Amino acid sequence: MLTDAFAEAFHLIVSGSDALTEIMALSIQVSLSALLASVLLGLPIGTALAISQFSGKRIAITIVNALMGLPPVVVGLVVYLMLSRSGPLGVLELLYTPTAMVIAQVALITPIIAAMTHQVMSDLHDEYKDLFKSLGIGTGRAVPAYIWDARYSLSTTVLAGFGRAISEVGAVMIVGGNIDHLTRVMTTAIALETSRGELAMALALGIVLLMLALIANAVATWIQGFAQRNAYV
Repeated sequence: MLTDAFAEAFHLIVSGSDALTEIMALSIQVSLSALLASVLLGLPIGTALAISQFSGKRIAITIVNALMGLPPVVVGLVVYLMLSRSGPLGVLELLYTPTAMVIAQVALITPIIAAMTHQVMSDLHDEYKDLFKSLGIGTGRAVPAYIWDARYSLSTTVLAGFGRAISEVGAVMIVGGNIDHLTRVMTTAIALETSRGELAMALALGIVLLMLALIANAVATWIQGFAQRNAYV
């Protein structure tokens, strides 16, 4: 039975099953959208925390690091309450839509990207802070300069964010509802198909999800190797 399920799973992948393709496409779309928003937020926040001096900096860093461990179901619950009809953003009618899933993923990914960026930039700041200070370059102008200089090192941070987004299940299940043809992504579909006993589709989605994770890691490794060979890091 298990052998048959694997065989059928590979057939679904090779044949390009419409159901499989639809779920995979939505998963990638939601994850990339969340990743883009998280990068635009997390990179500047992490860099600013590393290079600026202000009252409460240690507390801010502690909070960002703590947010890395947020339970996905708690994030999903908070976003659900915000987007529900009785919530402050209920008028937007975003609950049980891909947009709601993006919002939940952004809440989960941004602290991870910000915290990892802070670690990278702290080391870089030790090298450049005296130069920037002598040139009178403030934080606003320094942030993009630091990000550009550390772009290869930060690629790993970005890909880690993608891996976190594409594998998320708890939060997106709560705010997306796992609605067929609308909010069903790979992780929620795997959970559903497994509970139904439809192992072939669950295995097919699991294989695709694993392949995406391996590709992301391979790209990160290649970028790091390229940077080291060209003395960028």
